[in-house]
Amino acid sequence: MRSLGLLAALSLATSALAGCATSTHLGRSEQARVAGRTYVVTGASSGLGQGVALRLGALRGNVVLAARRTDLLEEVATQVREAGGQALVVTTDVADADQVEALADAAISRFGRIDVWMNIAGVGANGRFWDVPVADYSRIVDVNLKGVIYSSHAALRRFLRQGSGTLVNMGSVESEVPLAYHTTYAATKAGVLSLGRSLNEEIRHAGHRRTIKVATVMPWAVDTPFFHHTANYSGRADRMVLMDGPEKVVQALVWVSLHPREELPVGWKAQMASTAHHLLPDLTETIAANVHRAQLEKGTPTQATAGSVHQPMAEGRGTDGGVRARMKAEDAAEPANIR
Repeated sequence: MRSLGLLAALSLATSALAGCATSTHLGRSEQARVAGRTYVVTGASSGLGQGVALRLGALRGNVVLAARRTDLLEEVATQVREAGGQALVVTTDVADADQVEALADAAISRFGRIDVWMNIAGVGANGRFWDVPVADYSRIVDVNLKGVIYSSHAALRRFLRQGSGTLVNMGSVESEVPLAYHTTYAATKAGVLSLGRSLNEEIRHAGHRRTIKVATVMPWAVDTPFFHHTANYSGRADRMVLMDGPEKVVQALVWVSLHPREELPVGWKAQMASTAHHLLPDLTETIAANVHRAQLEKGTPTQATAGSVHQPMAEGRGTDGGVRARMKAEDAAEPANIR
């Protein structure tokens, strides 16, 4: 495929400039720093939020679990406690500012302070821009952008009162490289990146640069239940090239909570995409769009669905989404489907 050839060429051209991806491995002394710290984690019922919560529990952190699916939050809370951490469940729709304020108040009431607030909750839609209902787009903006704004506002006001804190916002490689058929999702993730950059400047002007940090984490496509929950109007199951497992991003999220940096592309693929987009934005976007379109054509036929955009779903209850296994099966069956 010509696009994949261009992608490989672009990879070789940018790999030297991208440099080595940041190591996010935690040593024993770093792991010990998590114990007793209080983390608010939104989107904690599944996927990366769940993975982070379980990892923090294993490191004996205090974890405030927020999402819409209370039953799943309770299951995760039990696992956090069994691993040695403390857990508090606060059912929260991050698109509701009042619920976000209640989440912050509950965390302070239980643990006395918030050391780290992680905005991981997110929803998406896949399909041609004009085929996706505008109501879905409105909700995606409410959750992915307004929800992060509400949560950042709640967290930073508490950080200013207590004199310190770290805010970790979940961006995406699509914060830098907008992907066709994910248009509004990409737009919200670009907004999250811009929000983080602006907040860091305001914090600097307010004289809190050393004690209050805002980090934006930008992973490559990750195999989580997010893809079960995505609204899909493309006619095919969503596919992504060279998906990462959730473990890599979970590790990066915990690492950046201890070593906050303004932006953290996770792994060499995200770093390469970011660097390529800075050098050759139009070419990078063209290649990304062509590869994604080709991938969609290989996906299993599906019916249109709003996924979990408006209402939570029972499906998708773990950390891993099984997307890589499904794509492997689709690829194995592909010769029989050649027309």
